[in-house]
Parts: sequence; C-alpha cells; structure tokens
Amino acid sequence: MKISDFIIDENMTVLDAVKAIDLNGRGIAFICRENKFVAVLSDGDIRRHILNQGNMELQVRDIANYAPRYMKAGDTCEIKSYMKENKITAIPVINEQGEIVRIYFKSGEEIYNTEQVCVPVVIMAGGKGTRLYPYTQILPKPLIPIGNKTITEHIMDRFIEAGCTDVTMIVNYKKRFIETYFAEDSVYKVKFVEENEFYGTGGGLKLLTGIDKTFFMTNCDILLEADYADIYRMHKSQNNLITMVCAKKKIEIPYGTVEKDTEGRYLGLTEKPTYTFLINTGFYVIEPEFLDLIPENTFIHITDMIEKCSRMGHQIGVYEVEEDAWMDMGQLNELENMRKQLEKN
Repeated sequence: MKISDFIIDENMTVLDAVKAIDLNGRGIAFICRENKFVAVLSDGDIRRHILNQGNMELQVRDIANYAPRYMKAGDTCEIKSYMKENKITAIPVINEQGEIVRIYFKSGEEIYNTEQVCVPVVIMAGGKGTRLYPYTQILPKPLIPIGNKTITEHIMDRFIEAGCTDVTMIVNYKKRFIETYFAEDSVYKVKFVEENEFYGTGGGLKLLTGIDKTFFMTNCDILLEADYADIYRMHKSQNNLITMVCAKKKIEIPYGTVEKDTEGRYLGLTEKPTYTFLINTGFYVIEPEFLDLIPENTFIHITDMIEKCSRMGHQIGVYEVEEDAWMDMGQLNELENMRKQLEKN
C-alpha cells in the first residue's frame, strides 16, 4: 500500500470517505490541504456521526479531527510507547513541509513512499555460516531459501525497490555455487569480488575497486524493512564516514533486581525491569575514504574498523530503527523466525 491510499480531501462527502477508508482497510484516513497534513478521520468519527443520525452527504471537514496527533520525522524513536500510552492505532510522520512521509500502525506495520536513491550496494557473502550448520555444510549462506527465494534475493529486492541496482557481492566459501546461481538468473545483475583468504567483514571491503562514491553495505543474513533513502539522507547530512543502522532491542529481566552499595547495604529493588539496547544490524552506509583506512591482506571485522576510525576522530553515525524492522537469520532459530515473519507479511 501507498501513503496516497490513506489521503482524502476535506471537501469530499462522508459517504465517499467511508468508501475510501473501506478500501484501505485500516479504519482511518488523513486529510491534507495542498499536500500538508491538517486532520484525521477515523471509523470511530464516522460511527458517532451515524449514531447521531448525521447526514452522509455532509463534507468530511464537518466531522474530522483538526487537532490530530502526529510525529515529526527524526523524532520517532519512542513511537511505539507513545502510541501505546495514547491508545493510538495509527499515526502519521510529517516532514518539515508538513507532508506525510510515513504512517505507523499499532500492529508494527509501516507505510512509506519508496524514494529512489541509486546507491551502489555491497553484500558480504564470504563467510562459512557455521551457526547455520548443517544447512551451510550443503549450501552457502547466501543461497539459503526463505520461502521461494534465497535470502540474498530478498535482500536485493529491497534494494532494487529503493533504486539500487549496482550490486557487488564479496564471496569466498562455496563461491562457485553462488556465482553459478546468479549467472543463470537474468533478474539480478551481480558483480563478484572473490576472496582468496577469509578477511572478515572489514578486510573483505579492501578488495573493492572502482567504488568512488557513497555505498550501502549489508551482511547476507539480515533483512531491513526501512526507508533506505532516509538512512542515506541522514548519513550525508551529518557528513559521516560510516553510519551504522541499529535496531532497538528491549530485554526484560524475568526477576526482581536488587541494588546495593559497596558495603553490601540494600539500595532498592526493581521488579522485572526492562532495558533497551541498540543492536548493530549489520547494515551500513559507507564513504569510499573508509576503504583507504583498511589494512591490506588482513582479517578484520568492520566493527573493529569502526572503533579504529572513531579513535582517529572520524564522524560515525547511528541510524535507529524499531526492533521489528530488522530480521536476522544468523542462527537456526532466527532463520525459522524470519521464514514465519515473511510468510506473515
């Protein structure tokens, strides 16, 4: 679905608004005036109008809520808790011009217009995938099927939707399987860079040639449901050398936790506390200058390179996404969870 499926005109009749809301199937519509968000109309507003024996030929402006809740782009970190506290089933996110750029739903679904960014993509696909044994003893991790497609095809579909068609895959383990698979598939155009040794997610990047502009990099075992154009835009606006995409992860301790001082005296107790952490998703936006800092013929993780660059004073960015925007299949239980989630979607 698109944002436009939820936009109605304030001058349309209530009856026509009912039809529009029925079509989008979410029980809500947003009113924009000259593309600027001004009001909201819910199925609850319509029910109350009907119960009051209201005329269905009235204009929507007569029953809509012109003091709606919304969030501004960039201020959505706590959107789930905000929606829960205020009992909101759907909320729009607006940009500086007042235009709706995203819609969040209570279910966790997001709708946004995919902006084309046309940025090169590098997929790290050289690892052995030992955490996925016995699958990866037969197939390389990039070719593990999720539904009727491989994980790599799911990844590339999301990039293609965002306008990113220049894809390079760094391969090593069972690389001939991977190269043969994509050589026979005309849908995806992939260039391959072969490792002769295992250099890790950082060292493998040193083998890249010909990349002279900002690029996306992703591990081959994650899916990210996010606005790639917005990630790129934040990265460029902050002049970052590299931007990490991180998912918020809430961990609930199933016990009461006790605090004490250094002398062993009781300070307090918290029953089943919840802590929030930022988890590295394995998705990055990188400037080509980053490649110059990587040592040649050396095994090094990209996270170690990020630490090194930070100590050198380079600007490192963090782009936050909600936990359910990130799917990981790095372990067997996570692989099954990803399959279920994609089937659900």
